[in-house]
Amino acid sequence: MKESIRVFSPATVANVACGFDVLGFALESPGDEIEVRRRDEPGFTVINKTADTVFPGDVNKNTAVVSLKAYLEHLGSEDGFEITFHSKIKPGSGIGSSSASAAASVFAVNELLGRPLAQTDLVQFAMQGEKAAAGVAHADNVAPALLGGFVLVRSYDPLDLIQIPYPEELYCTIIHPQIEVKTEDARKILRKGITLKDAVTQWGNIAGLIAGLMKGDYPLIGRSLKDVIIEPIRSMLIPGFDEVKEAALANGALGASISGSGPSMFALSSSLETAQQVAQAMTKTFSQFEIENHSYVSKINKQGPKIL
Repeated sequence: MKESIRVFSPATVANVACGFDVLGFALESPGDEIEVRRRDEPGFTVINKTADTVFPGDVNKNTAVVSLKAYLEHLGSEDGFEITFHSKIKPGSGIGSSSASAAASVFAVNELLGRPLAQTDLVQFAMQGEKAAAGVAHADNVAPALLGGFVLVRSYDPLDLIQIPYPEELYCTIIHPQIEVKTEDARKILRKGITLKDAVTQWGNIAGLIAGLMKGDYPLIGRSLKDVIIEPIRSMLIPGFDEVKEAALANGALGASISGSGPSMFALSSSLETAQQVAQAMTKTFSQFEIENHSYVSKINKQGPKIL
């Protein structure tokens, strides 16, 4: 039986414009790398070997530990583990830093214990890490982090996850301005109610986006990547948002919006060449607002976590 394991867990894009809390997809890069080692006694130890990243002082508030505790309690296990973080997505980036940690920990220990649970069953435990981080146990980040690809959360009670087919040549551009937006804070500014008109528009867009992904219909994907409920509010937290989004569309992106709760933005493109061109345009536009930013161009991650 293995004593330790090192795994990669992908960054994710949640909401995907019109799919607030119900749609997300995984990226091939960037991601999180953790090593999990068995301890001789119960309990958890967290070691941070990632520069410029600070973990909560209380180990029990760490999303990886919270998720792992829920998983082990379900199994009735009192095993102890040491978790070492070697590479960490920057917290508050909007590309699933907390979900990558949560997914990595339950995936790693499930592997060490001989896979007592199916990968889909791990999502419910990783969601507890998200609850610790954001105050809400949502699955639009952790589900694609664990399962790969695009994942639709059809229902939370009971949890019903659907993996959505998508075009092979779909690429994602991520622009991460070096400002922090905490998920919990970004949720607080949202409106408590919406108009029926906006609801109908949003329903049509999420249905159109799912249909476009399944059919490989790029124009339909582009027409559907529109958010009339969340984006108008959260975009106010991102300086230059409108200009950066316009630059992405002008350079061939199918659509663009906020990744998760921000401040990162994402754009989908139908080829690598276009996605790279979009990255250059978005980076240049953000720089005009004197905001340092990092860009990534990635295919969609098919498998979720992997053993390194």
